[in-house]
Amino acid sequence: MPFFSPSVETLITELNKMPGIGRKSAQRLAFYLLKIPKDEALALAKAITSVKEKVSFCTICFNITEEDPCHICRDGTRDPTVLCVVEKPSDVIAVEKTSGFKGRFHVLGGALSPLDGIGPDELKVKELLARLDGQVKEIILATNPNAEGEATALFLSRLIKPSGVKVSRIARGLPMGSDLDLADEMTLTRAIEGRIEIP
Repeated sequence: MPFFSPSVETLITELNKMPGIGRKSAQRLAFYLLKIPKDEALALAKAITSVKEKVSFCTICFNITEEDPCHICRDGTRDPTVLCVVEKPSDVIAVEKTSGFKGRFHVLGGALSPLDGIGPDELKVKELLARLDGQVKEIILATNPNAEGEATALFLSRLIKPSGVKVSRIARGLPMGSDLDLADEMTLTRAIEGRIEIP
């Protein structure tokens, strides 16, 4: 016999699909949503619907945007000769908060992880290589400092180096095993400023 009504059970099941949300957390969120005023719950539902309808990926850099191309790709004051390659859109935000990077971005959509079935074809690698049209002089590999991020950086450097484009890796200073979007601005600024060329 189910413990909850079908509607509540469906809500718990959907919330449980979110990353980091276990069954108990999903139940707490479901009961929170039941407790708040109807207009607040509907505002949340409207925000979710709106973001799914309006937000997409930039066709140039694959960052999230409501306009294509995104505001960074359209910004004529940014240096088109330097591309910072990151794993996910939240990494773009982390780098932008430093105010220390004035180039453009390329979002891979993840990192190589054979155990999870993520190979080069699941990432925006071909699209990155297509951007090496002679204008780009340097690629900064700002993948996360963990096993998957390091493997992705090494893989990309081997692909890019034959093109003659300078390939650098953000400097250490970010703790191993953490994510870029969790780093403070000063640490990330120093990591970008102290980047080194990959031999």
